[in-house]
Amino acid sequence: MGKSLSAWLVALVASSPCLGADLTPTEMRWLQGMWPVVAYARAERLPLDIVVQPQPAPGAAPLALAFIAGRCKLVLSMRGNPEAEATLERIDADLLAPALELMAAHELGHCRRYLDGAWHGLPAGFAPVVPETRDEALRAATLEMRAARREEGYADLVGLAWTQDRHPRHYARLHAWLVAERSNDLIEGSHHDTLAWLGPARLGMAPAGRSLFDRASALWAAVLATGR
Repeated sequence: MGKSLSAWLVALVASSPCLGADLTPTEMRWLQGMWPVVAYARAERLPLDIVVQPQPAPGAAPLALAFIAGRCKLVLSMRGNPEAEATLERIDADLLAPALELMAAHELGHCRRYLDGAWHGLPAGFAPVVPETRDEALRAATLEMRAARREEGYADLVGLAWTQDRHPRHYARLHAWLVAERSNDLIEGSHHDTLAWLGPARLGMAPAGRSLFDRASALWAAVLATGR
């Protein structure tokens, strides 16, 4: 399966509107770990492409999502980027593949929100809390940060819903790993401060039978209802 999967990944990247089809070992390692999520997206007919950045990208997130012309782009920025390998090294070996799937499912959560036309939006019946300031720039920046934080919280829940479905015996450890990642160098209220959503997810998501996205949405909205 290893050889056939490697060949499939190279063919997939080569057929996608991406940059740089000659994959490095680090890129292959990430792609192999993410493969079940990519395969799921393809089976669900989500418009998903893989983009491999060929230029050095120090300081960039190794994996991110872009939305261009109605299509979601999983963007790998790993060349000349120490964080790509460092991220892998921070994960216990037996959790590596499930953790990479969680990260890819997180990005799929972003994809779903873009496709639904809901990016930075709130569920029906919710309204943003407007900061009490006369500084228009500060008000706009605060609202933007809160919206970004909500999206990260939703995507984290999608990642955890995937983990509960596909790797239930690793759920507790991967939840603890994600909490540790989000707690590292935490700036309260920043876009990666998703602990308000991760706390209620500690014991798992809603029962299976609903889509990843619906189950994430239910818990996401429940936390929003508390004023987060």
